[in-house]
Amino acid sequence: MLTADYDLLGVESGDRILDMGCGFGRHAYEALRRGASVVACDLGFEELKQVRAVAGVMYEQGEIKPPIAIETTNSDATRLPFADHSFDRIICSEVMEHIDNDLDALNELERVLNPGGTLAITIPSRFPEKICWSLSDDYYAPKAVGGHVRIYKRKELTKMISDSGLDPQGHHRVHALHSPYWWLRCIIGPNKPIQDNFFVRTYHQVLAWDIEKSPWITRILEKLLSPFLGKSLVVYASKPVMEAKHVSS
Repeated sequence: MLTADYDLLGVESGDRILDMGCGFGRHAYEALRRGASVVACDLGFEELKQVRAVAGVMYEQGEIKPPIAIETTNSDATRLPFADHSFDRIICSEVMEHIDNDLDALNELERVLNPGGTLAITIPSRFPEKICWSLSDDYYAPKAVGGHVRIYKRKELTKMISDSGLDPQGHHRVHALHSPYWWLRCIIGPNKPIQDNFFVRTYHQVLAWDIEKSPWITRILEKLLSPFLGKSLVVYASKPVMEAKHVSS
């Protein structure tokens, strides 16, 4: 299930991509399929182990081939271990809302992005997120260890992006069908196992079926509802290309 739109991001074969906060690799795998090389970066060692394992299977099955490459790196988003201008594209999906020093993280993303490169940041949309926070304080920090620390306004994030030196290029919302699921989880208890409740379990099965089959009915519902109920907001930005200054002799 992808949150960022790779066509809007401009992913091309041969690109070098940073998947910041890669989790279990859903965005990294699609980038590899499109011919890009990926650095998957996360704080979770178990997540990085799975990303390497799945990528290995993709190589074995011939789904991806050299020179396409994947690296995994354990790192904090506020102190990235990469040189300036290291990546053509960056995906930072559902990460910023977890970071206390989000501006430091954004400045780091700007630093390692190539001039002319593009960035996609995804965060929880304000309206669905506010409902989750109102339904359960187990959903967010500090009770939820490592949970969300803030709710963004779109204009707030866009201004942060501009202040970091990037140019916002547009936005959209996605995953409308996931918002009611998380409201239900919050009502039942977000930390309770999915299998413990019939309604949560059934809704989860529907979402899994939707991801696997992509039936036309849910595609239409997503398209109609996402502008209002989309669980995630995606904001795109580019890094300006600085024109060379010519000095008269």
